[in-house]
Amino acid sequence: MVANRGEIACRIIRSAREMGIETTVIHSQCDDDSLAVRLADNAVEVGPPPASKSYLDIQAIVNAAIDHEIDAIHPGYGFLAENAKFAEAVEDAGKLFVGPDSQTIRLMGDKLAARETAKKAGVPIAEGSQSRLDSLEEMCTVAKEAGYPVLIKASAGGGGRGIRIANNQDELKRLAPQARAEAQATFGDGTLFVEKYIPQARHIEVQILGDGSEVIHCYERECSLQRRRQKVWEEAPALVLTDEIREKICASAVTLAEHVNYRGAGTVEFLYDESTEEFFFLEMNTRIQVEHPVTEMICGLDLIREMILIAQGSPLCLKQDEIRIRGHAIECRINAENPDQDFMPSPGTAESVTFPAGPGVRFDTMLFPGCNIPPYYDSMIGKLVVWDGSREAALSRLRRALSELEIEGIHTTKSLHQALVENGDVIALNIHTGFLEQWLSRRQSFHNR
Repeated sequence: MVANRGEIACRIIRSAREMGIETTVIHSQCDDDSLAVRLADNAVEVGPPPASKSYLDIQAIVNAAIDHEIDAIHPGYGFLAENAKFAEAVEDAGKLFVGPDSQTIRLMGDKLAARETAKKAGVPIAEGSQSRLDSLEEMCTVAKEAGYPVLIKASAGGGGRGIRIANNQDELKRLAPQARAEAQATFGDGTLFVEKYIPQARHIEVQILGDGSEVIHCYERECSLQRRRQKVWEEAPALVLTDEIREKICASAVTLAEHVNYRGAGTVEFLYDESTEEFFFLEMNTRIQVEHPVTEMICGLDLIREMILIAQGSPLCLKQDEIRIRGHAIECRINAENPDQDFMPSPGTAESVTFPAGPGVRFDTMLFPGCNIPPYYDSMIGKLVVWDGSREAALSRLRRALSELEIEGIHTTKSLHQALVENGDVIALNIHTGFLEQWLSRRQSFHNR
């Protein structure tokens, strides 16, 4: 069973079908004619359009799995993918959860606990909290010791929620209550911690695979182009890293995953300070990532297939020395948003679509002519991924692929990526996690769909 929707549901269905596995996809009432429903062998409605009453309804999904005699459930990403209660409910129902066990999800999903786990494993962490902070006085003490600026972070956070940057004590006292209230409202947990903020850091993440006893890495990706802490554009490999740093950061990811006996596909994320060549643990995502295709393109892997094999009890199919970096890959997230209206969501009907094609081009999408883009869910409608032998060639291929992509009836972020692929700093890789928002603040308009 695929407990998700959109392009990732289609992606999982296709890999499962190639493995000879029958698929059932869940869907809400407004997704009854989605591409995932069309591709799956079976489909089951689990509730009305709001996610809280369908894609986030644990009991409805587990009941559907029982009723349809499902063997395993793949959660994709988002929704319940990193929800320990969901994984536990799947386990209690006697089904296989395609991912790590609920205990691992619970441990690494708590950012403060994950930070402490990384420290115990010997993985570098930024200066900051050693435990939860219950008062402003405690936060001020830790921040002073770490040195400003600092990040105020929600322990249960995700998606950029519950995070603030404080440049001094006055800002910390003003912003911490905001972060705590946002975290409590979003996650039901207002626990905060503080760590040193690295201006102009690069966001580097390492793809890992584990079978519960052995862990390998599939090298790294750079995800520094972000808006409101949401990734927009990703690349693999991260060319900012030297071979020596690449070896160290990938080894650190493996060390942490081995420390928790990780099973499945996961990502260990780091902040990299290019000026000092230091890296620090950020978080671990206990699921497949949106940007996994760039890793697949440079390593020649199907990570969804590997996840399914691991879930059914197979040991890792590959050894570390069998995985090699080949060429360069770039992914652009195509969202149903209007860049000229502060990226306002643009639901509606995709009246016609023309997908790019040709060597080294991949477009993972939920689109088809006449399909409906509902207003209830994340606005991402596709991921344009290109590969070539070098980054320069991949950028050229991306320009061509973007020019071929046509989606009529809704606004999309295609024009944003067309501007980025021509930007001198992006071409020269002079980027950091704050670059995109600074660039957008100076730009007037994109002027097309």
